[in-house]
Amino acid sequence: MNALEREIRALIETQGPISVSRYMALCLAHPEYGYYSTRDPFGTDGDFTTAPEISQMFGELAGIWCAEVWRLMGTPQQIALVEVGPGRGTLMKDALRAAKVMPGFLNAIELHLVETSPVLQEKQREALHGAVSKIAWHGETNTLPDTPLIAVGNEFVDALPIEQYEKKAGRWHERKIGLGANGGLAFGLDPALLPDFEKNLPRRLTPAPNGAVFERRNLTPIADIVGRIGKNGGAALFVDYGHAESGFSDTLQAVSGHDYAEPLEAPGEVDLTSQVDFEALAALASNNVRATGPLTQRDFLTQLGIEARAEILQRNAKEEMRDEIGTALTRLIGHTPGMGELFKALAFAHRDLQALPGFDGAKVSGEHS
Repeated sequence: MNALEREIRALIETQGPISVSRYMALCLAHPEYGYYSTRDPFGTDGDFTTAPEISQMFGELAGIWCAEVWRLMGTPQQIALVEVGPGRGTLMKDALRAAKVMPGFLNAIELHLVETSPVLQEKQREALHGAVSKIAWHGETNTLPDTPLIAVGNEFVDALPIEQYEKKAGRWHERKIGLGANGGLAFGLDPALLPDFEKNLPRRLTPAPNGAVFERRNLTPIADIVGRIGKNGGAALFVDYGHAESGFSDTLQAVSGHDYAEPLEAPGEVDLTSQVDFEALAALASNNVRATGPLTQRDFLTQLGIEARAEILQRNAKEEMRDEIGTALTRLIGHTPGMGELFKALAFAHRDLQALPGFDGAKVSGEHS
């Protein structure tokens, strides 16, 4: 039993079972024992590998996307470029290098990184040294400047805490984490009934069958960014793994050493995520903001020109590197079991932006005034 598990057990013993969202928040962001507070989890030596670590092409195309959005906004002289959950800084390093092709863009931006981990902040500082003249770090989105912004988040939403609800014997209950018969952490159902729960589900999902599990995520950071876009202008791009429409499923998972782990074992030592409900994410669009997407990562990156970029890289690479570039391309845009289908892209933009690069043919929703 590690220190964080002892703390969680003591919390349950004094206050009763805790929600899945509180458990996730403690495991991932506890200031002393949290997963992201204590380690660099990325890459082959870590627990998982994200798209920017697979290939420079991903970050480069994100940079081109941001620069093109800036151009479509009328090339404002000052704008905040924001990344939420910037990892090692790999995506932003590649993005800024590629964005140099847009005259004036780098001079117009102030870079803002939303990151709670001191370990990863130091990695970002090293990666981005000299890339731009102004960089600021934020623990939360609510301290971002009150200016137009362009934001990017890759595999950020999936780590935001979720609450889980289950239907049993015709009634809905919240799933919580308490102490099992053997004294260890265990899932269970809160006996309190939620009589109106099903009224708030999409109509196509009702009546829900017994055993159905529904997940709701705390999307406060995304809602904050969307609100800023509605007020000040700009756009935001989120790429993550998940499902295009709301549905029933228990998608909470733990990952350690590039393999699945048990979510209730070794709290704070394994990564916890769940699939993103892109329908719920898109529903945040309001107050002059449109949501566009989701598109599969394959369609999004293909529209941005990833195949042409791969050809250029292969043409200029040493022979032994060409196969690696091709393998990376397949990982990013390949069909099942690749990332190309499971991962999806969704963007928010102020209604003054009529079209967004990479989203031709995508669904547009949430046009409010």
